[in-house]
Amino acid sequence: MASLVCLKNTVNTTIFSIPYASLVANQTSHSLYLSYPLKTTLHPSPYLKKSKPLCSRAAQNTTSTSKVYRRERPRPSPSKEPNLSGKSQKDNDPVRRNPGNVPLDVDLVSLCKEGKVEEVIECVERGAVADYGVFGAVLGLCGSLKSLDLGRRAHELMRRSGYGGDIELSNKLIDMYGKCGSVRDARRVFDRMRERNLGSWHLLMNGYAENGQGRNGLSLFEEMKNSSLQPNEETFLVVLSVCASAGAVREALVLFESMRDEYGRLPGFDHYLGLVHVLGNAGHLCEAVEFVERMPFERTVEAWTVIRNFARIHGDLELEDQAEELLVALDPSIVNTDKIPLPPRKKHSATNMLEHKNKKMGEYRCAEPYKEEGYGKLKGLNGQMREAGYVPDTRYVLHDIDEEAKEQALQYHSERLAIAYGLISTPPRQTLRIIKNLRICGDCHNAIKIMSNIVGRELIVRDNKRFHHFKDGKCSCGDYW
Repeated sequence: MASLVCLKNTVNTTIFSIPYASLVANQTSHSLYLSYPLKTTLHPSPYLKKSKPLCSRAAQNTTSTSKVYRRERPRPSPSKEPNLSGKSQKDNDPVRRNPGNVPLDVDLVSLCKEGKVEEVIECVERGAVADYGVFGAVLGLCGSLKSLDLGRRAHELMRRSGYGGDIELSNKLIDMYGKCGSVRDARRVFDRMRERNLGSWHLLMNGYAENGQGRNGLSLFEEMKNSSLQPNEETFLVVLSVCASAGAVREALVLFESMRDEYGRLPGFDHYLGLVHVLGNAGHLCEAVEFVERMPFERTVEAWTVIRNFARIHGDLELEDQAEELLVALDPSIVNTDKIPLPPRKKHSATNMLEHKNKKMGEYRCAEPYKEEGYGKLKGLNGQMREAGYVPDTRYVLHDIDEEAKEQALQYHSERLAIAYGLISTPPRQTLRIIKNLRICGDCHNAIKIMSNIVGRELIVRDNKRFHHFKDGKCSCGDYW
């Protein structure tokens, strides 16, 4: 083994490179040297015989010349067989092409069908060759699993493979990032596309709608109108969902009228139902009922089911009963299915998944014990939240207990404990991502808004309805959750 060789300007002293077994560690310079005095005549090391001199320099106060030697590595003998493939010897090296000893005949398509997306990504990272279909399947699985880390790894592999400029795969990237709650990455992919089709605009607008950023989706629609692309029927369905996410009732009504008057496209049943969603989400239940009754289509079970669900959400019990009666009149089997005795539903405890810095997911349940530091951090946050104006909303506690116990129960909801533990186990300013299997309650929604302003972080919470991006005391849903 050869190491860097240097000569000291001292009398009768030099330093030579010798085999590793003879080296002595120098603790001050963290390098391996061996120093010894020389006689009048310098002799090269016997280990360096038949080696060429690297450099030479005359030592001070000596008449001889010291030479430094290096050992030459044996050169590989050239292949005797002619290279007819047109590839370099480096490309033909199986070790370079397959550094992780991955079987070259691994069936990535079968792994994708089995849902083993992480194994597919690891195989490709270690040398397996993925084609167009594999990348499309992997991106779809990452979006379904809502795994941002796996999606970013797949994106990097796709970029290296040469498929980065493909429009359809870029659209899948936009869709995947939108489903994983990272609209910023989706927009970055969209902006870097050299060519776009209508699907590119639709998917990004859908991503804004799913992540509660409807206003950004409306701005994107204005950009699309200024481009050379003309909106079609699917475009208006997407924009209506964006309006529903933003609570933009006025914009939705103008858009619905312009669909026929300005663009010459006749609204279909889905467009009418989309406008009902806009009105229902905004709480305009009477207008939604009138709109359903004036639709140029038959009154369907689907339309009145939407009305019933929104009446249930907004607490209008009278309208809910009316919609239920209309549903029974349209489809008598509905009341029969309600009377069928069903097995008791399995009780689901609130589960929160917190993504750690080591890319693993930590699970937090209401009934599980938590670390003392997590409780301490949350206790300190509760005091700061009180000073910032937080008042517990005990209406979201359904147990028959006293007021103080209700406030105590709200303080230790599982998503708050997950945030507290994330704050003490991750670097400052790092975004926390929490996945919740139940819908976030209104009190926790207000509390996390205040938390984001106190800790100076972006807190992303995905419940069973949508993504909530909490930052600087505000939520991306505009309190329309």
